[in-house]
Amino acid sequence: MITASAWDQRYRDGNDRWELGKPAPPLNVFLRTDSRAPEPPGRVLVPGCGRGHEAALLADLGYEVIGLDFSGEAIERAQAVHGSDRTQLRWLQADLFDGAALAAAGITTGSLQGVLEHTCFCAIDPAQRETYLDAVARLLAPEGWLLGLFWCHPRPDGPPWGSDPALLAEQLAAAGFRQELWEPAQGSEQGSALVRDNEWLGLWRR
Repeated sequence: MITASAWDQRYRDGNDRWELGKPAPPLNVFLRTDSRAPEPPGRVLVPGCGRGHEAALLADLGYEVIGLDFSGEAIERAQAVHGSDRTQLRWLQADLFDGAALAAAGITTGSLQGVLEHTCFCAIDPAQRETYLDAVARLLAPEGWLLGLFWCHPRPDGPPWGSDPALLAEQLAAAGFRQELWEPAQGSEQGSALVRDNEWLGLWRR
């Protein structure tokens, strides 16, 4: 299991090949233009927010957003890029799996209208994935949504760890999610150091 200090070091070394310097294009286009996308207002969590590009995007669209990361270096970089005093956006250094820390920050059972997933699921140990989905399901209010861009590459190494689209759909259903959208993503980034191949875009409801 990779620790917070190990992720801190990745940020210090610049060894975060997932960094695009902007919101992931499939998520950006979907949220801004697709009629199937959830609409603000709502309180939304972005776990494993990294430098915070998706969190800032959601805030710009009118959501009340919490960018969450257990790496202090990630949170510092997110604040440096996107600001630390925005009304619609706050940053929290905590572990998604630490219920007490989340509760202390006001993130409790059923307290969220949405969760946006991008590069957290592929960064955690695959053995933690069911725990991740259970945590997200617990935090979402009834009819709350999970919007995710998942890396479904077949390579055995990681992070970023790959996923199998069919298995992931089964795991989400087992965690109590109802599928509204699950399809290969369109417009994935191709010009970065680590090409975003085999991305899938999904939207589910509790």
